[in-house]
Amino acid sequence: MRFVKSVKPAAAAISLISAGIPKSLDISSTTSVQSVAKTIAQNTMSFYKGTDDQFVDLDAPYYWWQCGAMMGSMLDYSHYTGDHTYDKKIATAIVAQAGPDFDFMSPAHAGQEGNDDQAFWGFTVLAAAERNFPQPRSDIPGYLELGENIWKSLASRWDTSTCNGGLRWQIFASNPNGLDYKNAVSNGGFFQLSARLARITGNQTYVEWANKVWDWTQGTGIINEYYQVLDGASSAKNCSDVSAAHTPSFSYSQGIYTYGAAVMANISTGADQDKWTDRTKRLLESSQNYFTPFGDVKNSTDVMYEHACEHIDICNTDMRSFKGYFSRFVYASKIMVPSIKPTVDRLLHTSAKAAAQGCQGGSQGTMCGTKWYVDGFYGDAGLGEQMSALETIQGILIDQANPPLMGDDIKTVRTFSSSS
Repeated sequence: MRFVKSVKPAAAAISLISAGIPKSLDISSTTSVQSVAKTIAQNTMSFYKGTDDQFVDLDAPYYWWQCGAMMGSMLDYSHYTGDHTYDKKIATAIVAQAGPDFDFMSPAHAGQEGNDDQAFWGFTVLAAAERNFPQPRSDIPGYLELGENIWKSLASRWDTSTCNGGLRWQIFASNPNGLDYKNAVSNGGFFQLSARLARITGNQTYVEWANKVWDWTQGTGIINEYYQVLDGASSAKNCSDVSAAHTPSFSYSQGIYTYGAAVMANISTGADQDKWTDRTKRLLESSQNYFTPFGDVKNSTDVMYEHACEHIDICNTDMRSFKGYFSRFVYASKIMVPSIKPTVDRLLHTSAKAAAQGCQGGSQGTMCGTKWYVDGFYGDAGLGEQMSALETIQGILIDQANPPLMGDDIKTVRTFSSSS
């Protein structure tokens, strides 16, 4: 198998670098990117009231899953910039959600936890494992075991009663809104976690499941012939109601599947490697629908937007964060499939510059807005807006950071007290 194993020099620590004004971003300067990321990270963490020792839920209107997504963004910040200011808060928040069975089935959040929510915490947990991120305590399983427990929990709910398989959006009958729906993010999350665990462990079971979930998704048409990832299908209709004309699509679904495919390409050989590389490239090509919204808008070329909602101002709180996850996973994809690097950099570096120009809101003039293809700040300055800009800008540094660890390079438990 062809694995990414080389250890690259870590990004320079930025403890001595001041927070920078986002609109002054110079993407060719590591120091500038670090400084701007530092400012946006501060703005992102301003929404979180937890401490180094205690987890606190995000205030409304932000759901539990978005806290998991936020900690994933901050893990990226720590890893790409070398600034470890928030590491203890991040680790405390992650392990506090493990639940009684250490699988992130949180009794406190059962009323709002769906399969996609659990998967998002899974992304964060595996990122911590892949970076040997310290834990605040040694009395719970390591991040890798936590990630495997999440995977087992998701696998146990694979539902063959309709659509020949697939995960439903919701888990509990007490939350019927979406219980009928088999959605891209739940299944894409399971697919990506399977691929990443296959890479980390070498366990063929994860490879088999990654193939199974991909085949199911493509078979339903949720991944269509153009490699657009559509939002989902009704199990009551046996998943026969998927169509590009009537089913919305969102950037983060595209990004989730792209990274899963890229990881599968990285761990495969021969014809399988060619197949997964082709899938990665086709997903990336299709994702260009999320760029260049309006040809007659100045400086809009190659600038990302959420095409299902942004241009008509109907994005809800969750949707305003989707561009961030797309950026996170597509940046990571080029590490697994280096041949896509030119396209990724063209799209995301251009978007990063535009996003930085949109971070001129709030009392300090550094909060990030919604639309990046307009001059200056536009829209709200919520958590999703900060995460989207943060991931798109800090991801510029990914080439300088160590690639995800695997196998024996991952320690079971590494606590802050034992870290060097």
